[in-house]
Amino acid sequence: MHIHILGVCGTFMGGIAAIAKQAGHKVTGCDANVYPPMSTQLEAQGIELIEGFDPSQIKREPDVFVIGNVVSRGNPLMEEILNRGLPYISGPQWLAENILHPSTACGREAGGEGEKWVLAVAGTHGKTTTAAMLAWILEYAQLEPGFLIGGVPQNFAISARLGPSTAAGKSPFFVIEADEYDTAFFDKRSKFVHYRPRTAVLNNLEFDHADIFPDLAAIETQFHHLVRTVPGNGLIVSNGREENLERVLARGCWTPLETFGGEGGWHAETQADGSEEIYFRRDRQGTLRWDILGEHNRLNALAAVAAARHAGVPAHVGIEALGEFRSVKRRMEVRGSVGGVTVYDDFAHHPTAIATTVAGLRKKIGAARILAVLEPRSNTMKLGVMKDALPGSLKDANLSFCYGANLGWDAAAALAPMGERAQTFADLDRLVAAVAAAARPGDHVLVMSNGGFGGVHEKLLAALARLSAPEGGGI
Repeated sequence: MHIHILGVCGTFMGGIAAIAKQAGHKVTGCDANVYPPMSTQLEAQGIELIEGFDPSQIKREPDVFVIGNVVSRGNPLMEEILNRGLPYISGPQWLAENILHPSTACGREAGGEGEKWVLAVAGTHGKTTTAAMLAWILEYAQLEPGFLIGGVPQNFAISARLGPSTAAGKSPFFVIEADEYDTAFFDKRSKFVHYRPRTAVLNNLEFDHADIFPDLAAIETQFHHLVRTVPGNGLIVSNGREENLERVLARGCWTPLETFGGEGGWHAETQADGSEEIYFRRDRQGTLRWDILGEHNRLNALAAVAAARHAGVPAHVGIEALGEFRSVKRRMEVRGSVGGVTVYDDFAHHPTAIATTVAGLRKKIGAARILAVLEPRSNTMKLGVMKDALPGSLKDANLSFCYGANLGWDAAAALAPMGERAQTFADLDRLVAAVAAAARPGDHVLVMSNGGFGGVHEKLLAALARLSAPEGGGI
């Protein structure tokens, strides 16, 4: 079929475009901002992109318009589609009916040709990294999974694929990052209710997405909708430390359950050499040796090993695979080092993620200084719902620099409890100059944002280079 995707340059919808193309469909798409890197990735796969949402795009006469959740009523192309009664569908539903579970969508018996064993990773934090770990374990075990992940796993260098076709057929396994954000303007359920996983990971659960959820209870309800879709011969892997998830499961669970993070399920014991001994209940499963930072990643690893075991990968093989895991772009990614100052990029944007990211770096570098550079860019952060938690989330940083432009709250007032350790800026160039001036050899500059942050990483490295040049007087 020919599908035309509205909002194609988002990570999720771009992944659907790539997978649809690999499946043999004709794919075109449009978005308000068609620019690299997503535009070049899609165009390299033969996907034609159109800037904007001009109603004339209906003349392309696709079989169906696939609608991303960036599109709302009032969008001129969407209004034309509605007025003409043309066929449209959300991205998650199209993916479910055409890739994940095509046999049931066609009215044939479940388990037929094309049916996928879906491994879905849900949670407020860690979805991308855990999904990347899980996909890599399956790949290492030669199961050749398809996947759709909201980041770029460095073991694959792509964020989505259908899964290789071999003489034995296509892999039945498909790993997906299961987002709780709403599906589309016409379907306010969470995306993950469409996926019908056989293996579901519940990493954690906190209040987020204040633009669409009124409170934590509303998110818990959506998570329970996901739990209701997992079959009795499936598996739920849930964080045993999370009271919010316990409440979700207490509403009803019809699927075998394995927990991680506590001694009653999957757990790890750190050894003197920094390695991790992995246990399931009382049984040792293997030794994990890696250099990935943070307690949160240790929990992510436990979840991935448990989920992969359900798909047939022995735990010791999963642990061995994680020894070669290379993380995900924008997860504590080193962007460069100038004059002894190292600059990192991380996707952290929720206070809990900020705290665990800073704590992970602190554990690695010891007493060296951390200069945290933060952009509160998510809808939840822009609304100020989490602003009071920011000072505590930055407690392990020596200095913090916050970009406070376009916020609905006063960043300086929110960070006032940090005193002279925190500065706020409405101008990005001034922020860059302040960070570069404060940095000294041996420092670690940790940039955290869920967006591009105006190219701040390159600007910081350039400013540090100017200061470290002989005529700059050093840093």
